[in-house]
Amino acid sequence: MRKIRVLIVDDSALIRQILTSALNTADDIEVVGAATDPLRARDMIKELNPDVLTLDVEMPKMDGISFLSNLMRLRPMPVVMVSTLTSKASAVTLNALEMGAIDYIEKPNASLSGDIESFAIEIQEKIRIAAGANVRQLKVAPRRTMPTNLKLPDVAPSEQIFSHIIAIGASTGGTEAIKEVLSGLPANCPPIVIAQHIPENFSASFARRLNDTCAIRAVEASHNQPMVPGTAYIAPGDQHLTIRNVSGKYHCWLDQKPKVNRHRPSVDVLFNSVVDHVVRAKAIGVILTGMGNDGAAGLKRMRDAGIFTIAQDEASSVVWGMPGTAVKLDGACQVMPLDKISAHLLKLPKMPRRQHAG
Repeated sequence: MRKIRVLIVDDSALIRQILTSALNTADDIEVVGAATDPLRARDMIKELNPDVLTLDVEMPKMDGISFLSNLMRLRPMPVVMVSTLTSKASAVTLNALEMGAIDYIEKPNASLSGDIESFAIEIQEKIRIAAGANVRQLKVAPRRTMPTNLKLPDVAPSEQIFSHIIAIGASTGGTEAIKEVLSGLPANCPPIVIAQHIPENFSASFARRLNDTCAIRAVEASHNQPMVPGTAYIAPGDQHLTIRNVSGKYHCWLDQKPKVNRHRPSVDVLFNSVVDHVVRAKAIGVILTGMGNDGAAGLKRMRDAGIFTIAQDEASSVVWGMPGTAVKLDGACQVMPLDKISAHLLKLPKMPRRQHAG
């Protein structure tokens, strides 16, 4: 069995040592080298031809973001960013994902010694996913000019404000996929709830980035927050986001109940709440790129309940784990490329009849 060849790029000797030890314990992963700065890494990539790169953000001679930009332009390859989980670092890491990095992981430190085993498991999993991911520099789409008014279905004015709910779930590659979908929606689109697997200190930065680049408003959801059209509500890191119907109006509901599918927020938790609290014909479920299977069962339950569901296709997904599993479960009414999803959402599609053999 050919091992996944990894090159570590970090100016800290301690971090290089921790990463090397964590990765070399895996039978299918081999650290082939460690560079102290991007200039040395450039030469080592040519010499060693690694399959995956781990990349620090702040380094001497050239910062990680500048190096990543050059790398993805000249020699695209899977990159996992190694970042501190701070507000400043979260913005930089989101920039890296926009440039084409596959994933990121919290930078280990001396206090990690008591939990080195769980860190090793996490980074090994991310390296494996990165090695099999669709690598490409994601195109940064210009802000689209959208119509000022979206024609919603004919309903009474009192009902129109809550006529539809769009629920979106994603993981690896999802920050850019979600931005692509939201960029194609007008400022008065139906309310949107989003569960993206993201650390606690990243979700606020993610919401601000969406708010700055899309016509719609994007916010980090708060507990018992009323939902209004033209707004996307992002699940805070380390909290489940669900929908509650309060006196006929939908509200965001947050809690820290146990993780589901190893995640909090969990896409399954969000999707299940849509089934339980939203009128069936007035919801749409969308599952985007991501590793694992979180959200697949929830999307299937949505479809079985009469809710229209969409899964991103394999060709446009960074990782076709979550949407792929949903498709296998027959949870998707339609499977489509990422760049077609927002236009389809504007049609507020109706649930198609299933085709039965015989």
